[in-house]
Amino acid sequence: MEHFDCVVIGGGMVGAASALTLAQLGLRVAVVEKYQPKAFSPTQSVDLRVSAISLASENLLTQLGAWSQIAQWRLCPYKRLAVWECENAYTEFNALNIEQTHLGHIVENRLIQLALWQQMTSNHNIQLYCPESLTSLTQQSDKATLVLEQSTITANLVIGADGAQSKVRQMSGIGLTGWDYQQSAMLINVETQHPQQDITWQQYLPAGPIAFLPLSTPTTCDDKGEVSNQQMSGQASLVWYHNRDEIKRLSALSNKQLTQEILNTFPERLGNVNVIDKGAFALTRRHANTYQNKQVLLLGDAAHTINPMAGQGVNLGFKDVKALHEVIASAIAHNECWYAPEVLARYETLRRNDNLLMMSTMDALYTGFKHPSPLIKAARNLALLAINKVPVINSTVKNKALAYACGI
Repeated sequence: MEHFDCVVIGGGMVGAASALTLAQLGLRVAVVEKYQPKAFSPTQSVDLRVSAISLASENLLTQLGAWSQIAQWRLCPYKRLAVWECENAYTEFNALNIEQTHLGHIVENRLIQLALWQQMTSNHNIQLYCPESLTSLTQQSDKATLVLEQSTITANLVIGADGAQSKVRQMSGIGLTGWDYQQSAMLINVETQHPQQDITWQQYLPAGPIAFLPLSTPTTCDDKGEVSNQQMSGQASLVWYHNRDEIKRLSALSNKQLTQEILNTFPERLGNVNVIDKGAFALTRRHANTYQNKQVLLLGDAAHTINPMAGQGVNLGFKDVKALHEVIASAIAHNECWYAPEVLARYETLRRNDNLLMMSTMDALYTGFKHPSPLIKAARNLALLAINKVPVINSTVKNKALAYACGI
């Protein structure tokens, strides 16, 4: 029976990043994942699942050696972020206001995972178990035993980074609090009339927000399969929030029919579009009652799922990774038993309140913009107008909020 310092269940973005940070500390790490990410080709269409990677997350991925590879593949930087309900209360955040060249990048989730996997496969401290999955987990006083489908291993630390339906969380007896938002979000990749843009925006409608995220344009090939000099127009990811029945109706439409629905609902600034791909998912909030049970820790979506309205989900997960690294690195530096439960508890101390603050902030925005009262509508538009027009608010509240969202 093979023993590891740490076993990470889940080889997605957060799981792979946590494995690499721990391996960099000299720990021997196993990663258990059912599916290996698909190889990249520049002619592949852009995936539906993308993330708005913050400056802090970019820094982490750079430290892990993955960012340079992602940049060689494809990503789309954005410098501005716009929010409005009524056009006269339009508010725009700009990277220049916080002395940065950009606010973040829109990147396909799969490419982030793939770049991290390339780093894992070349790291001698990491052993991959793939395809493989967890079937049972038991904890003793100083280690955990994990029964996989094809083997059994032990570890001093088990990290549950296996998503919102985490087996690790369930097998550890950790409960959840949360609720369903009674809404769904539709992701729509479109070809746009305008070339690639440097802005991402969100407009709040009575039924829910609609959003625009610029995407990198894939390389095109000619009839002989050679790279073509002819460039496509821009591409973008549109996010459409609505009640579940309406999203179900929209999902059943043909791409041509959905294009017309988009043109009827989205603002004129979008321009003409052509639907390429679409998908939908229900909106839920979940928060683990604890992030720790003895030698088990939860990271990312296994610990918390958030309203995706501001695109902070994976960024919170990467903050979890950074906090875990800090806790264990400090313990090793001070000759402590790094996997002692009292040491691991420091991770939750660092992360729970910050995660809860971001989750509650997103809920407040989500609820506030859905409230039908004319007085509340007037108040929220006045607040947006003040953020953009009043110098004192613009230079303090607005820029501090922007810096916090960027992780700086």
